[in-house]
Amino acid sequence: MKKVTIENFYKIFFAFILSLTQFGIWAQDSTGATVTKTTTTTTTTSEWYTEPWVWVVGGAVLLIILVALLRGSNSTKEVTRTTIIKDDRP
Repeated sequence: MKKVTIENFYKIFFAFILSLTQFGIWAQDSTGATVTKTTTTTTTTSEWYTEPWVWVVGGAVLLIILVALLRGSNSTKEVTRTTIIKDDRP
């Protein structure tokens, strides 16, 4: 069994005093002449993707891009080549 030395006693004593100080500060009540007024302001915001016009504009842009891509790839250029062979045989 350990002997309780004076250093251990001081550690326990200071821990007890600090605890009492903390409880004393925590137990302070705020009743008195102070008046607290609370004002709550609410702001409603909606996300951009919940707006219907965003979907309409997005669909139109997507349609324009698809038409441009599909129309550009269907370009058929006809190339006509005529090969003339001159045969000078008697």
